[in-house]
Amino acid sequence: MNKASPNANPALRDLTEQYLKAEAALKLGGGPKAIERQHEKGRLTARERVEKLIDRGSFFQEYGLWCAYEMYKEHGGAPAAGVVTGVGLVQGRRCMIIANDATVKAGAFFPMTCKKIIRAQTMAMMARLPLIYLVDSAGVYLPLQEDVFPDTDDFGRIFRNNAVISAEGIPQIAAIMGYCVAGGGYLPVLCDTLLMTEGSGLYLAGPALVKAAIGQEVTDEELGGATMHASVSGTIDFKEKDDEACIARLRDLAGKYGKAAGWNGQVDARALPRAFHDGAEIYEKFKDTSGSQYDVRDLIACIVDVGAKKEGAAEALAPDFDEYKADYGQSIVCGYATIGGRPCGIVANQKKLVQRTVAGGKTGPTKAVQMPGVIYDDSADKAARFIMDCNQRKIPIVFLHDTTGFMVGRDSEQGGIIRAGAKMVNAMSNCIVPKIVVLMGGSYGAGNYAMCGRAFDPFISFAWPSAKCAVMGANQATGVLTTIEEASRKRKGETIDPETHKAIYSAIHAGYTEQADIRHGAARGWLDRIIEPHRTRDELIEALAIAEQGWDYTKAFKTGVLQT
Repeated sequence: MNKASPNANPALRDLTEQYLKAEAALKLGGGPKAIERQHEKGRLTARERVEKLIDRGSFFQEYGLWCAYEMYKEHGGAPAAGVVTGVGLVQGRRCMIIANDATVKAGAFFPMTCKKIIRAQTMAMMARLPLIYLVDSAGVYLPLQEDVFPDTDDFGRIFRNNAVISAEGIPQIAAIMGYCVAGGGYLPVLCDTLLMTEGSGLYLAGPALVKAAIGQEVTDEELGGATMHASVSGTIDFKEKDDEACIARLRDLAGKYGKAAGWNGQVDARALPRAFHDGAEIYEKFKDTSGSQYDVRDLIACIVDVGAKKEGAAEALAPDFDEYKADYGQSIVCGYATIGGRPCGIVANQKKLVQRTVAGGKTGPTKAVQMPGVIYDDSADKAARFIMDCNQRKIPIVFLHDTTGFMVGRDSEQGGIIRAGAKMVNAMSNCIVPKIVVLMGGSYGAGNYAMCGRAFDPFISFAWPSAKCAVMGANQATGVLTTIEEASRKRKGETIDPETHKAIYSAIHAGYTEQADIRHGAARGWLDRIIEPHRTRDELIEALAIAEQGWDYTKAFKTGVLQT
């Protein structure tokens, strides 16, 4: 990490370091002893397999590392939900990789495991990314079967997606590199190509269950070993000696697809332009303490490419950012940019006081102050129009979140804030272009919705360690909830003295603050990746490259009825 300047934000930098340490622990999965047991079986861990699968020296953008964080404690926990997902280069093409982590409960499926895999499949379908599954799983975690087995975002949906993905012509390769038991056996068999290592097992019921069910005694190999499936059932396409050989074969096969199937493209070798500001300046520009302000354009300058702008007869270096309607609706900053040479639109919440010019009567226009991070009706109108134009241009949109939500009150309601907000939500919901999200600070209430929160199909959602996500800020929510709790107690005859009030307020504030913490949302799959702020540009460059590889822009952009 770059050395901090005296004006840097030490809290954000320190918080980022804490997150990196926590992520290092999460990447150990079930821990050193479980990793050792995997090695004793002659098998690599999920992360070792991924590292050998992707092109040497390339970047693996992992998603869902914080999934299931501090969940399932009564079951011993499930770090990263027991599965590794992300996009990496394989033979020069970006592929979605899904690898069961057998060091976590033998790779068993927890509820969040299913949701994490379904999210990865959904992202792959959005950008038509080839999928590679590295299978090593004991199947459903039975103590939680009712939350894993039946619903539309549970275990069976994964196999439904396998079939739909195949029908859409998106390549899928699976390699069984351990156990693949019960219903989980359908995942690899529903893929186009299936590999299996010696010593692995693929069966609907293991030897113990077969004996209990039908009284038959049978060995692992007879029931579902690689040799049996290669020579008797004919289920697998390639039998491999071990993990190393299997991964080598996977890479060979990945290089032998036609371009129309999403493979055999060239690695993007364009020379990446540099950013206008160094990424480390984000720690100086970003402010998240109470009452602080910053100009979001300064953060944008740390993300976008450097360009040349005319200033009279001379040219000067400047951020490659063409701001849209710069003097109107200033509480949201919109503009056209290039990031890593790829064009995109940016929609960002402004975090400083701005002025709005309001049409007046005989005295002429008047000025009104707009608060930082708040979305007003004029800015929502502007953002809706800008989003529609990005769809017309067929360019991705990057949403930079730091908002407390929409403005409330008499003047705002009479000015049509609901109508303007609905217009922005409508345009954003119907986008046919990739939507990439970065939660930097607050992402509260309907502001989260309008800025493409999780419910609105973002392609990739990033967050800084400083991010917060909830219906409203902790202070506002605590005040409301405390009033409700005290009213309830009073109805029961309890007296609320100052000490009781303080205790109620503190307990509610602590609980709400914990839920707003971005790790809480990441654990539940509400975002894909927590990133280091100074590497935001690098993460966006990779996200734009992933989307560029196979995104289908042929669909017509429609919004239906807009309130104008």
